[in-house]
Amino acid sequence: MNSSSDILGLGDLKGKLLVFGGPYSNLQALEELKRMANEHEIPPQSIICTGDIIGYCAQPEETVQLVKSWGIHCIQGNVEQNIIEGEDSCGCNFTEGSRCDLFSRTWFPYAVSSVSAASKEWLTTLPLHLTFRYAGRSVAVVHGSAQHISQFVFKSTPWSVKEETFRATGAEVVLAGHAGLPFAEVQQDLYWLNAGVIGMPANDGTPRVWYLLLDDADGHFTYTFRSFEYNNRLANQLMMQHQLPDSYARTLLTGIWDNCEILPEAEKQLQGEAIGLDSDF
Repeated sequence: MNSSSDILGLGDLKGKLLVFGGPYSNLQALEELKRMANEHEIPPQSIICTGDIIGYCAQPEETVQLVKSWGIHCIQGNVEQNIIEGEDSCGCNFTEGSRCDLFSRTWFPYAVSSVSAASKEWLTTLPLHLTFRYAGRSVAVVHGSAQHISQFVFKSTPWSVKEETFRATGAEVVLAGHAGLPFAEVQQDLYWLNAGVIGMPANDGTPRVWYLLLDDADGHFTYTFRSFEYNNRLANQLMMQHQLPDSYARTLLTGIWDNCEILPEAEKQLQGEAIGLDSDF
């Protein structure tokens, strides 16, 4: 198998960039995002995925194939890394015996058995990080953090923790994934931006999923969050048909996570509150 380089440099990027995370084997959400990108004429070379192509939902192989054929930039998430390395869990750092840990013992083996050898080989070619320059700023794309692919970093996570990734990468903008919630934090002219994920709702009581648009109009760096809906009922039905965790399948409809085990207290308190980040395309 070909192996990825840890860091892939993309050079200078220009124009609108679309950033998204966590398809999580949710083919219906990914197809809708691709349709919107095509409608708004955002080319594949201007689209970035922060990893976890594979996850909780029912169509891991089809989702990998769509990302591959689309030709977008993508990094490995912890799920891809653990599939490549032949691990027996998703590598999300769930507490042993927790509901997340128990559920992962269902969906992760299903994902492993569903992904073809050719797709696994392609996953090995994905880098762990991307770097590029955009609107005069240095940008790094990581999954969890520069230190650990499965480190959970949320808005409430202390800035000192985020600073470790800025120092390690030399970036002025960090585009991160893994946490599952969209957010921005800006300090000292440094930007930590998490686009959220498209494979699961953001625990806000709506079925919407999230992505991020970057713009360099007039040489200025700007970002806007977007949300969209898709055929979540079909995604739910497919999960049920394949006997994947019904509570995760239900989340696709309700927008409420089964549990908040991974969340800091500040984010736990926001469960069920509709996120107000989005604006019109």
